[in-house]
Amino acid sequence: MSASRGQRNKAKPGDLPVMVGATLVTPAELSNAARSAADEILIAGESENTIRSYRSAMRYWCAWGVARYGQPLHLPVSTSTVVQFIVDHLARGPIDQPVSELPPAIDAQLVKGGFKAHLGPLKISTVIHRLSVLSKLHQMRRQPNPCEDPQVRHLLSRARRAASKRGEFATKKTAATREPLKAMLTTCDESLEGLRDRALLLFAWSSGGRRRSEVSAATLEHLSKSDGENYSYKLHRSKTNQDGTSTVHPDKPIRGQAAEALKAWLNASAITDGPIFRRLWKSRVGPPLAPGAVASIVRKRAMLAGLNGDWAGHSLRSGFISEAGRRNIPIGDVMAMTEHRRVETVLGYYRVGELARSPIGNLLDD
Repeated sequence: MSASRGQRNKAKPGDLPVMVGATLVTPAELSNAARSAADEILIAGESENTIRSYRSAMRYWCAWGVARYGQPLHLPVSTSTVVQFIVDHLARGPIDQPVSELPPAIDAQLVKGGFKAHLGPLKISTVIHRLSVLSKLHQMRRQPNPCEDPQVRHLLSRARRAASKRGEFATKKTAATREPLKAMLTTCDESLEGLRDRALLLFAWSSGGRRRSEVSAATLEHLSKSDGENYSYKLHRSKTNQDGTSTVHPDKPIRGQAAEALKAWLNASAITDGPIFRRLWKSRVGPPLAPGAVASIVRKRAMLAGLNGDWAGHSLRSGFISEAGRRNIPIGDVMAMTEHRRVETVLGYYRVGELARSPIGNLLDD
């Protein structure tokens, strides 16, 4: 019996329609469009701070390459170029008289162009970060990675030891523990700006030492009333929870003074939805604050309070942890508030506060 037309034309398992005009690739290949789309997804999944730091690092690499070699860098960057970058930027010699291989004229050119903040060598942490970004770029472009070369890795290993022997160490922002925080709060008057800054400082500090990006991203949609006049803020996303799915303790309490300050700001600003902390144009409420503006507010209030130190947005986070250490709050409770995943990351700040009040420093006293 002959097969019917429908049976003859019926697709067989494994048959796929061929689209006329489509660019075909083999399973082992990846089209340029697909590769570009994958890169866009990777970039979209990064935090704004990470993307900003990547761009800054690559901007510097490009400027240094043109100034050093008279032509743009091309991928893959050679191992010798990476070694030259390292010796150009890492300090040698006494801590108070550091030297490097970057020619003074090129150094001045990079500073004048706004690519460097100041003349002289860079901190080893900055050099390592810029090498990491270059390494990431080679990985994403599937190019031979000079940063993984044994010569580069060995040089960096010895550079870390040398930096430690020279007395170079990582600097930390001044911690806004209870006393300096209260001093900052006294500078906040009853103006719209004063109400906003008081609410911002207390919100960021008391809800677990929120990062500046988390403060600027805070919205009313994630804020709810709890226990009468107190609030609860649902931390939807954070640096350690960028996909918004893994937070174990998302609800952060905002109580007492922090709740009162937040209520006063919301009433005065008449904000009913969207971002909580916003720019102010005289007496008019504007768009949300940028993360950098949060740090500027901390520095401004510290200056008005006459506080010495290196203040930044991170001061609120480190201050919260240090104060918790001073009061012997269980470190598990601290991490539930801060969203830290690694105990060793918290311990540096926690132990500073803990040891400040510990009897261990008074063993010779009666």
